[in-house]
Amino acid sequence: MHRFRSAILYTALALGANAAMASDTGPGVAALEALRDGDMVKLRFLKEPAAVPDTAFVDAAGAEYRLSDWQGKYVLVNFWATWCAPCRAEMPSLDRLQADLGGDRFAVVTIATGRNPLPAIEKFFAEEGITHLPVLRDPKQELARNMAVMGLPISLILDPEGREIARLIGDAHWDSPEAKRIIEALLAPAG
Repeated sequence: MHRFRSAILYTALALGANAAMASDTGPGVAALEALRDGDMVKLRFLKEPAAVPDTAFVDAAGAEYRLSDWQGKYVLVNFWATWCAPCRAEMPSLDRLQADLGGDRFAVVTIATGRNPLPAIEKFFAEEGITHLPVLRDPKQELARNMAVMGLPISLILDPEGREIARLIGDAHWDSPEAKRIIEALLAPAG
């Protein structure tokens, strides 16, 4: 009986903590929390949206980009590496998510961080049929360090103001129904 009461108390405290967190992050977060299922149980919404650094990274031609270049839309930012097996495993699902939901209001931005030779990235994309994702690199890991990326893969969701609102550590099936429900809920008109 004691274990049962402890379980009820723990559940009540957890639900109360989630409700408090949801109210701090703005409207809709409680509903988003409720959608976390499957791989998405690893997705953690922040108590408050957090500013992200405006650190530059580059594309395949060496042109500079910043996360602020995607401001105005929800962005799933994925830090990965060619040598990271879980990163390689989830990349096709990120490509399919971009193909299915990418557009004016949502984008998947994958950034190879650290030592990832361009030929290795291009070979991997070709082998896996990755055609909807940009080839972007953070060769000195400056952006990753500034965003507290301590392992790979790590995915962040940015709101249209360019602030981090959620983070998932580890790989996930980003084209799963659970993941799509969360992205579609973010894109749904308020009201």
